[in-house]
Amino acid sequence: MTAVLIASAHGTRFEEGRVVIRALLDVLRETAPEGVEVHEAYVDVHGPFVTDVVAAARERTDDIVIVPLLLSTGYHTEVDLVEAAGGLPIARALGPHPVLAEILADRVRATGAGATDTVVLAAAGSTRPGAVVDVERMAELMADAGVAGPIVTAYAAASEPRIPDAVGAARSAGERTVAASYVLAPGHFSRVIEKAEADLTSEPIGADPRLADIVWERWREAREAAAADAAAGEVAEPVDASGRAAAEGAVPVEASGGAVGPVPSTGSGTSSGSGTSSGSGTVSGSGTSPGSGISPRRRTAKKVARVTGRAVLVALLVLLAGVVVLAAAGLSDDRGVRRRRRA
Repeated sequence: MTAVLIASAHGTRFEEGRVVIRALLDVLRETAPEGVEVHEAYVDVHGPFVTDVVAAARERTDDIVIVPLLLSTGYHTEVDLVEAAGGLPIARALGPHPVLAEILADRVRATGAGATDTVVLAAAGSTRPGAVVDVERMAELMADAGVAGPIVTAYAAASEPRIPDAVGAARSAGERTVAASYVLAPGHFSRVIEKAEADLTSEPIGADPRLADIVWERWREAREAAAADAAAGEVAEPVDASGRAAAEGAVPVEASGGAVGPVPSTGSGTSSGSGTSSGSGTVSGSGTSPGSGISPRRRTAKKVARVTGRAVLVALLVLLAGVVVLAAAGLSDDRGVRRRRRA
């Protein structure tokens, strides 16, 4: 059966950005495992929109994974893609990732940055807190990748600090600044980064062939996780609305709670031959299932409790009756005394 990777980018009204995304899609198709198709999709601005691409892919195969061509988690990964997927597996965003850090470090070095220059990791920004966490993690990975100078994070929109403010703060401290464009392709956000007027500004990440390694890693992770979930779902016993096992042969239960039929194994494959099962899946041979019936000991205890309860109730009723009789007798004696006094 054909497998499909839906590569979903953001979308841009700038043609140069679309060219970069299509070039990246070509790289993905060239590096795709045998039998895997790469489909183009976008979450915003222009089509083919991911919802339509998902619908078309569903007509051909069930083996579909959506991989966001997005650098951080955010509204598009947590809301738009989830709605479009309709239950299909969605891979993690491309970042943070050590390979992305290596690409960014190369872009920074290509600007001629010095070892003491402040690097402003300039990201698009998101209202989602997870996006900030992702970008801060990327700054740490860039340091691991060999970026020598201090690295600060900044954003074009939604999050703080904004890129011009971060550039201005570094410059006011007498440091030269390098804006590391943490965007995939030229477009609106790359222009915002350029307008921040850092001393040096790197190129967007672009259709770097190394991105294919990240995309296919994300695809495999999501696909394997989906397969594991599906396998677990097949093994798991369905339950009905009452929470009891709904599989054929499950233990019928009387109103009193006692099992009235044969008890099936819970699926561990361990059996003593008695035809009864303990909660762990190892058959206990007690004749009842703790998971669905009541053990003889518990049944006896319940009977004792019922008998004890009734005895206590009877004793209380007798005591109450005695109190009533005594009270009535006392009242009668009191009335007799008052009559004799009047007489």
